[in-house]
Amino acid sequence: MKADVDDGQSVARALASSFAAVNAVSLYVEGGGRTFHSVHVEAAARVAEEARKADVARLVHVSGIGSNPNSASKYIRSRGLGEIAVRKEFPTVALVRPAVMFGPDDSFIAPISKMLRTLPAFPMFGRGQTKLQPVFVEDVAEAIARIVKAPEHEPVYELGGAGVLSYEALLERLREHMGRRTTLLPVPFSVWFALAALTEWLPRPPFTRNQVELMREDNVVWGGPGFRDLGIEPAGVDVSFTGNSPGSPRAPNKP
Repeated sequence: MKADVDDGQSVARALASSFAAVNAVSLYVEGGGRTFHSVHVEAAARVAEEARKADVARLVHVSGIGSNPNSASKYIRSRGLGEIAVRKEFPTVALVRPAVMFGPDDSFIAPISKMLRTLPAFPMFGRGQTKLQPVFVEDVAEAIARIVKAPEHEPVYELGGAGVLSYEALLERLREHMGRRTTLLPVPFSVWFALAALTEWLPRPPFTRNQVELMREDNVVWGGPGFRDLGIEPAGVDVSFTGNSPGSPRAPNKP
């Protein structure tokens, strides 16, 4: 079933007679009349409102680590404002904040791997010291499923992978896995911002200023409810090298 989050009637039809709803709609590049605010705040509130009207029992809203309504970044600020808007419309919503996700054909590990495989030198964001806690997308999906099924849930879950790595350490691990000797070249964030200002007007920009802004902030879990509370042992980024899945021994798969 298809639904347009910009159309309340479309959302209402999709939610009719539903027990639960999961809003995982997000936007990484503004354009085509869509902005971070229109998607992360207005559309998210619309979905929550229609879920309440439809007497949906459980609503899960997928946000992100570091969501902050007072952030200088438009993307991060819209995520934080979106959480507030959703909770206003659906007070018992479960907010899920995953760290940067990876999985088959993702927009994180996959493009980095391609560049490491083809470029003689890889330009890093700053000196590569931003801390990351990449999380396997199927672990996040399993967490959401357990939140939906649970008789009770926490207001917020922060979901991060098994290990914390610096951006540089992640690149080194990927490079080692592929057997490459690609040089890792530090590039100041000021240069990245200048380049993004020139390229983000392209139909499919390679990166934007908001994405550069995100790479300046550590993307790690800071505490509170998470995978452990849901009986899940999350994978580390190495799972992308081995092809393991949540059915492997690393996950207890408790109901």
